[in-house]
Amino acid sequence: MKTLGIICKRSRSETAEMVRELVPWLKERGFESLVEDVTAAQIGIRGFSHDVIAASSDMILVLGGDGTMLRASRLVAEKGTPILGVNLGTLGFITEVNRNEIFQVLEKVLSEYLGVEERFMLTTRVIRDRNVVAAYTVLNDAVIAKSALARMIDLETFVHETYVTTYKADGLIVSTPTGSTAYSLAAGGPIIYPTLDSIVLTPICPHTLTNRPIVIPADFEVRITLKTPNEEVYLTLDGQVGLPLMAGDIVEIQKSKYRTKLVMPSERDYFKVLRNKLKWGER
Repeated sequence: MKTLGIICKRSRSETAEMVRELVPWLKERGFESLVEDVTAAQIGIRGFSHDVIAASSDMILVLGGDGTMLRASRLVAEKGTPILGVNLGTLGFITEVNRNEIFQVLEKVLSEYLGVEERFMLTTRVIRDRNVVAAYTVLNDAVIAKSALARMIDLETFVHETYVTTYKADGLIVSTPTGSTAYSLAAGGPIIYPTLDSIVLTPICPHTLTNRPIVIPADFEVRITLKTPNEEVYLTLDGQVGLPLMAGDIVEIQKSKYRTKLVMPSERDYFKVLRNKLKWGER
């Protein structure tokens, strides 16, 4: 491993100063840094596009929160480049390292190359008039939801080619275990251990209160058809990208052939993460 890509949360003022320290520190140890162009411009060094970083890096160092990690995971999904996250955000479920331990952890990772934890991803396709009009790979979730002023929507849902129900709700979240602590959790979904291969379907404010979240095997394809006409409905991927849907559109979601590889700098205690992030046991 000789080349590290550095992807940053651009809205954090401290990020540029951290990169200013990191680049010479890495160079002293024989590693090249490919810093994304916006942050590089702030500190007066050569920057690189995301495409170049994805193609040329042996590891990606993410300085930010879970949102920045999600962006990086989609960027390097096809190559399978390992990612190390430094938490500059708030919760940080998938950013493993705190800002005050970055150099200590990097020293270990670069000398010992500690293990990686693989997280499966979802491939989402939108089919309109029998044509695939969009395709995405996501780490957290795919969400079909109405706009603020729209009425409830009808989502005809099949799992593994078997009819489940037609959800009448504000929307439906289809998430991975990694995404189970994100929007799905806020909507009442269960927490799934992150290395399990399973998919969670969580309805958003369903009209029928007995429509509860359901966990299915990761190998089952989910097929959702929007049955409601004349309403503003959107498909959102990882909370960051998406597109408007039309009545009759079909959203197919299945396990991706790509996996996100997260660098684990130490023995990981997931339950400790939950206690700390979700304030379990506090009064």
